Amino acid sequence: MQDLNSLWQAVLEKLEIIVSNVSFVMWFKPLKVVDFVDNKILYIGTNSVSAKNQILRNYMDKLSEAVHDIFGENVKIEVLDQNEEMEYIEKNGDKTKDREVEVTKNPFNSKYTFDNFVVGKSNQFVYAAARAVAEHPGLKFNPLFIYGGVGLGKTHILHAIGNYLREYNPNLKVMYVTCEQFVNSYIESLGSISKTKATLEFRSKYRNLDVLMVDDIQFISKKTSTQEEFFHTFNELFQNNKQIIIASDRPPKDIETLTDRLRSRLACGLIQDIQAPDFETKIAILRKKCQLEKYVIDDDVIEYIAEKADTNIRELEGMLSKVYFLANLMGKRSASMEEARAALDSQEEEEKNEGLTPDDIIDAVCKYFETTKQDLIGKKKSKEVVEPRMIAIYLISEILEIPLVSIGKIFGGRDHTTIMHSRDKITDQMKSSHKTQVVVSEIRKMLKGG
Repeated sequence: MQDLNSLWQAVLEKLEIIVSNVSFVMWFKPLKVVDFVDNKILYIGTNSVSAKNQILRNYMDKLSEAVHDIFGENVKIEVLDQNEEMEYIEKNGDKTKDREVEVTKNPFNSKYTFDNFVVGKSNQFVYAAARAVAEHPGLKFNPLFIYGGVGLGKTHILHAIGNYLREYNPNLKVMYVTCEQFVNSYIESLGSISKTKATLEFRSKYRNLDVLMVDDIQFISKKTSTQEEFFHTFNELFQNNKQIIIASDRPPKDIETLTDRLRSRLACGLIQDIQAPDFETKIAILRKKCQLEKYVIDDDVIEYIAEKADTNIRELEGMLSKVYFLANLMGKRSASMEEARAALDSQEEEEKNEGLTPDDIIDAVCKYFETTKQDLIGKKKSKEVVEPRMIAIYLISEILEIPLVSIGKIFGGRDHTTIMHSRDKITDQMKSSHKTQVVVSEIRKMLKGG
């Protein structure tokens, strides 16, 4: 059982990743869950008739994707405007307070399939290996270790394998898990009142699988006990010819936190990297995105975006969405070069921030407030530390667009909801507090070397 509002927050976090920042703030952030009836119908409230119409006309596919990932594929969505929401609550009561529901969700994003994966020179070998593993799990390339930079398609490949197995081999026990989820699950079993029972349940959960996929293995804990547990889980599955698929941002030899024997295990199968896409592949990715999202974009605009974008596929698709969003706001059916230049030239300021790291921002905040990095990311709750910490979180989120979970890790392992609260509080203060506006502006100048 899970809290309904917590599930809705998970939907918003997913939307924050898959839509542009402008779209999220304008259309999705104000949304709220009104009711979830019989685990079948999710009622969502908007703050106006125009907001409801905007969601229904332009964003139902994104909203459906996020809702179905969290609540389940068969859930129907009903969008209400402000008056409809009030009428619903008057008739049925407020169903969101302390509400717990049971949901069954597909852990794999339905849009991440082999058919939707654009194959080029940069990823053709990963695609071939993944396809072979999906068709013959446990028999070829075991373990399969995939690595590559951020936004190059590693997670897409893992989900594509999962979706393929669900369709063609539905009786297999398949699990997709992030490294963080595995670590947290293990830590929870150790902290349970009935430690022996919890440990047995943990091992049963992970060792009685046919296919185990672990994403972002580079974040595995430095604690020997966690790696030892994963090592034994790996061995149990491997010795029984169960398929293991690992994804990382670097090869096993470059993951500093690994013990030697775990590093050896991860490297004993096929190691394959995903490289940055070339120009032709970027064009193909953009055209595939247009096809899936039903975007109407001129060919010269697609080439312009491909030339302007770096190697990150998420950035590439984000630029495409931004161009189409601007054209849509202007009431145009297709995006031309005029909208492309207007939308992407506004990113020049953001591009100046390329090369900045979270540490750069933290150092600048510490220098401005005359505090230490240890205090900023630590547990202190005094006003002298809390305000700089929230501003640092806000700036990292705004400038680098790092996921909330990752920011939480930077700040001493804080929960993503805590990070979200800090970011949102400074966002609100930026609208009303001149002092906060000045502070943030001056720190931004420091980061630019001004």
